[in-house]
Amino acid sequence: MSIRPPIRTLRSADFEPLPQHSAAPLLVRPSRSYWQDAWIRLKANRRALISLYIVIAMLLFAVVGPLVWRVDPAAQDVDQISVGPGADRRAFVIGPWETWDGETVDAAFTAQQDENQGLRLAAAPVTQGVRLMWPEIPGAVTYRLYRSHFAAVDVTALGIPIADFAEGARRAYEDRLDLQARQYFYSVTGFDREGQRLEDFLTLEVEVQRVITLAEIASKQLPVDVESLQPGDLVMLAAHPLGTDYLGRDMLARLMAGARVSLFIGLLAPLLFVGFGVIYGATAGFIGGRVDQYMMRFADFVVALPFLLFMILFQVVFGIGPGESGIVPMMIALVLLSWPSTARLVRGQILQIREEAYISAARLLGGSHFYLIFRHMIPNTLGVILVTLTFAVPSAIFTEAFLSFIGMGVAPPTASWGSMSNEALKTMLTHPHELFFPALMISITVLAFNLLGDGLRDALDARMRGRD
Repeated sequence: MSIRPPIRTLRSADFEPLPQHSAAPLLVRPSRSYWQDAWIRLKANRRALISLYIVIAMLLFAVVGPLVWRVDPAAQDVDQISVGPGADRRAFVIGPWETWDGETVDAAFTAQQDENQGLRLAAAPVTQGVRLMWPEIPGAVTYRLYRSHFAAVDVTALGIPIADFAEGARRAYEDRLDLQARQYFYSVTGFDREGQRLEDFLTLEVEVQRVITLAEIASKQLPVDVESLQPGDLVMLAAHPLGTDYLGRDMLARLMAGARVSLFIGLLAPLLFVGFGVIYGATAGFIGGRVDQYMMRFADFVVALPFLLFMILFQVVFGIGPGESGIVPMMIALVLLSWPSTARLVRGQILQIREEAYISAARLLGGSHFYLIFRHMIPNTLGVILVTLTFAVPSAIFTEAFLSFIGMGVAPPTASWGSMSNEALKTMLTHPHELFFPALMISITVLAFNLLGDGLRDALDARMRGRD
């Protein structure tokens, strides 16, 4: 026979709070979700955060920039061709051009010149025309006029010949060939009756001044009162903050237009082939067995296909001829040939996740294959997918730039950073700003996406959660 202990009624006096020691730290980790934790770690990575701001700035540059800088990227400013940033935009008003008889001289201007100089100017040198006159060279029957950007050293290096003069012709010439506001060197040499060039030559250094007529001011719609202007007045031409290219097109406007094309290809193509690779790899990893083997062997086959060869084949199929933009073939080639790496990565993650206990529990509760893949497996690989996407974007941008650079991508006059770099090769040595700016945009964008992807990889790594 067991004896039951007496039942005691509990009172509030029986519960006394434990003494709190103020010196003891309270080791309680704040409750945060996976994405909140990842964002905190991403913000702690200064390089990744700056790269994120650069990516956002590039997107705003491509989308909002053309709304602010309303300049047609195809419009040509023939008064400012291949001018660099901060170039002199001053121009003096002048009357309309009049035919020169080769004898009339501007007395007010020629009085300032050295009377002993052989090759001389007949009027002030302006972009409207440079009028030259020279005396007879002893022994010369015919003459040839040269123009150069460099001073003449000897008779074999006088520059580019711009005019030949037969025997008895007037020894005067007006140069109107693509004149810019810069320094030129003109030289004249003579030839004897046998056609042999003489050793003597005349040379002249000329500083050409930019001018503009009232009719040109009206046609360019410059913000000035045309009726109040007089010859000799100073006006300012259109502003080009980053200069112009070899056709006089605004570099800033073309960089914005090129950003739209380059970022469109660089973002859309990775979204398509990464999305397809995710579905393909998740399906192969979840089903497993022979289906998995067959699907991954096909992915290995796609990896072995040469990208440039298929790019050429797609251009032939779509009828893309020389000088035409091959944006569609480029997009198709990128999507069809770039997904296997993503599929392999996602498949490896799925093979690991499908053995987890919560997947088995969801399967026992009657979850379908579609539900298990899209509700549990792919969301748990989302961090890996985002990192893969951020690394795929700079690869696609660089591929577009490379193909456009070699003439197989975006073709002029359509602007892209790659096609602008290709066009800038013509003037790379004389006007480096035309190549510098598009190459800088490519470099900054590719570097920013790479650093952002590296930061996302660290931020989304669950194994680093406990290190904070």
